[in-house]
Amino acid sequence: MGKRSTRENKNIYQLSREEAGLTREKAAEAMQCVSDDRIEKIESERSLPHPDEILLMAECYKKPELCNYFCSHECPIGQKYVPEVRTKDLSQIALEVLAHLNALENEKNRLIEITVDGEITEDERQDFLEIKEKLEQISRTVDSLQLWIRQRVAEGTLPG
Repeated sequence: MGKRSTRENKNIYQLSREEAGLTREKAAEAMQCVSDDRIEKIESERSLPHPDEILLMAECYKKPELCNYFCSHECPIGQKYVPEVRTKDLSQIALEVLAHLNALENEKNRLIEITVDGEITEDERQDFLEIKEKLEQISRTVDSLQLWIRQRVAEGTLPG
């Protein structure tokens, strides 16, 4: 039987493994190509995980959100281009989608007005930036829904 960690500041990888009910040894056995020593180095933050290791952990621990966490927090490219996606309840996601869709009609018409001539003039710039931000909010909501679905597929409560 593996040793229990007494470390207080556990990172997301250790917490996810423990939530899955796995020791480092059992996790290494399940992942096959990540050793328990390597898992320990990642969990103790003596080494950054590699993307392929994150994919294996996400599958093994049934935590698809580990992929987004890695990209948005530890990957230099992802830190710049990948927003963090928070896990939310389906009802909250659905309400956000509906709210965005309700607000979209006015934004759509304004976006057409701004872009019809192929240029964004100075007096259109602020409206364009506000529309861009609203579209990014919609994108994050869709990402949240996709994460919710991936989680249910990983848990086996939705078909893959």
